[in-house]
Amino acid sequence: QVALVESGGGLVQAGGSLRLSCAASERASSRNVMGWFRQAPGKEREFVAAISRSGATYHADSVRGRFTISRDNAKNTLYLQMNSLKPEDTAAYYCAAGPTISYYSSRYDYWGQGTQVTVSS
Repeated sequence: QVALVESGGGLVQAGGSLRLSCAASERASSRNVMGWFRQAPGKEREFVAAISRSGATYHADSVRGRFTISRDNAKNTLYLQMNSLKPEDTAAYYCAAGPTISYYSSRYDYWGQGTQVTVSS
């Protein structure tokens, strides 16, 4: 069983919005923290946002005020609402799950395959 499956990526113009979803298996959704990372070509994977099971949220400075992470524990689903998108937001977006809040990808032990977001200028 695949642990995490992302959806909702696509092509959007600058200033537009997208909503990413991540469907989690029972095992992955049992982790305390779920988060989003992104990776642009030639760059390292970077933290975007994370949310604990209790609802505490953390957003990277680069997306704070534009992106909002949320989760529906009953549906085992994670979301990322992305507004005011910029060309520099273009990347593959990955859903992850782990035991504690962290900005480091190595601290997460479940990963999805990624969904591509492309923002045109």
